[in-house]
Amino acid sequence: MSEFYQLGVCYYPEHWPQSQWADDAADMAARGISKVRIGEFAWSRIEPARGNFQWDRLDGAIETLSAAGLKIILGTPTATPPKWLMDEYDDILAVDKDGRPRRFGSRRHYCFSSKSYVRESGRITRAVAERYGKHPALYAWQTDNEYGCHDTSRSWSPMAQAAFRLWLREKYKTVDALNTAWGGVFWSMEFQNFDQIDLPNLTVTEPNPSHVLDFYRFSSDQVIKFNRVQCDIIRARSDAPISHNFMGYYGEFDHFKLSQDLDIATWDSYPLGFLDIGPTGDFERSHYMRQGHPDFAGFHHDLYRGCKSRWWVMEQQPGPVNWADHNPAPIDGMVKTWSLEAFAHGAEGVSWFRYRQAPFAQEQFHAGLKRVDNAASQGGIEAAQTAAILETLPEAETQNAKTALVFSYEALWMSEIQPQGKARNFWRRMTDWYGAARKAGLDVDIISETKDFAGYDIVMIADLPIISPDFIDRLKQSKAQFIFGPGCGGKTKDFHIPPNLVPGNLQDVLALKVIKTETLRAGVATPGGGHIWQDYVETDLPAQFDGALFSDANIHYFTTVPGEALLQKAFAKICKTAGVETTVLPDGVRVRRRGDLTFVFNYNPHAVTLPDSLIGAMRFRSGQPELAPGETAVLTAQD
Repeated sequence: MSEFYQLGVCYYPEHWPQSQWADDAADMAARGISKVRIGEFAWSRIEPARGNFQWDRLDGAIETLSAAGLKIILGTPTATPPKWLMDEYDDILAVDKDGRPRRFGSRRHYCFSSKSYVRESGRITRAVAERYGKHPALYAWQTDNEYGCHDTSRSWSPMAQAAFRLWLREKYKTVDALNTAWGGVFWSMEFQNFDQIDLPNLTVTEPNPSHVLDFYRFSSDQVIKFNRVQCDIIRARSDAPISHNFMGYYGEFDHFKLSQDLDIATWDSYPLGFLDIGPTGDFERSHYMRQGHPDFAGFHHDLYRGCKSRWWVMEQQPGPVNWADHNPAPIDGMVKTWSLEAFAHGAEGVSWFRYRQAPFAQEQFHAGLKRVDNAASQGGIEAAQTAAILETLPEAETQNAKTALVFSYEALWMSEIQPQGKARNFWRRMTDWYGAARKAGLDVDIISETKDFAGYDIVMIADLPIISPDFIDRLKQSKAQFIFGPGCGGKTKDFHIPPNLVPGNLQDVLALKVIKTETLRAGVATPGGGHIWQDYVETDLPAQFDGALFSDANIHYFTTVPGEALLQKAFAKICKTAGVETTVLPDGVRVRRRGDLTFVFNYNPHAVTLPDSLIGAMRFRSGQPELAPGETAVLTAQD
């Protein structure tokens, strides 16, 4: 298997008899797999009692896998502190928003603000790094596992309260500055000193939004600090790159900032699980039931590629999962398509979760590449098919797109804290705008609000309440077309309405002022084909689409959340202005380019004939113009 397109699998040697490891390793290698992630949940086997390190099994697993030509991605085991450690310290467990302590019995049962746990996680990380940091089979590290999974980024514990007060002291210096920033005079919420400040939960009605926003910022910083401790320990003992596996539709900490301490960003892709619990409608859940939404995986691929140029899918869904409300099986071919799609978006590697289905504990119904009886599952068959296709592809570097979507974690937090309407959904708005570009056949970069806009023809800003002066300076230096959603620029950094009204600093380049906003029930239409939100504006700019859009040179502002038809019409018009060529794709079909390769994915439950306008003069490396359900075609320029 080419090292350019790397395949991996998640393996748990502690779950299986040692006599089985060599056969498993040989089978992995035969399927084209070259990387194996292990160890992220193995603390109780590594250290069954304090200081009693039992390395034999992990040593043996690494040697067995290595003997089969496999390289190791080694996880620090801090997502699952063992029972003996929990019994030693009563300050490790997090506390939920309702004031209830979490308990031992599953995973992620720790508080990021626990000094005891920061120290103990550093201790076990140091022990693992000292033993394996220079091992020749070591390919990369993974810190912990899925930070924040199961709502664990934010803790309302006494430790979090003490750390939050310290964080506020460092930020504001004086309590008077905090009172001003938070608008504490409202409802007599002023403080005389920092020690009076509680966490923003268990209040009679909604807490002060500025207080909550700072708590969210603090909680994000705590995750980043926790991860940095492990990275620093590992770097002192190993030259192998460091990764962490992020999740889908998860934003309780700033992934852009945390990724600054990583070498490789990875994420765990479960398209069917998140179709069921994500921001999708009834039609989408039905139509894409066995395929996943056509923009779910692509959106997250581009988001985490925006966090780090080196990135992986660390856990790729191989079949039915066990944790959604409903857990259908993917149609044949879909596991292969999901895997190839990651490479199309520039992934360095794809790793399936997991090698063999577990016959015990919480994830018994979660599929693997092999069934419990050791026969290959459909996912296992398609893993080998994926490897075979990748063997035929030339090395192709990923180029930056010409269209960008701005993603801000603070914008996500603010939309949750003060949505001003139940129907508002940040994730839906982001994926709708992303999908509008993808439906037009465009590749998309997802970038943070702090990134330079050089090289982009179109920049989409669907939801960005805080628009800084620096953002405006970078905008002025760009020749791109900028498309803003309603409410952008509508808050200051302290979560206040700007003194010059919405859109705040954006008025430096947009001759428009919002004088009134209303939010509406789902299903109520606004003029021009919008919904949910309506801004009323003062402006001399000409109205477009019945007042749904106003443009000032290269700045375009929606006064409503555009519905699909309005968004596509307006986007097509702006693309034409920018000189960006688009292609109307069949419903449920997406395209992604990597170097000279063009990948086409059919997310429909039925076959689709690809239009000549898409195929052009290219030839098929795999697939054909009649693209079967859940299948992928790979095209390239004629020789």
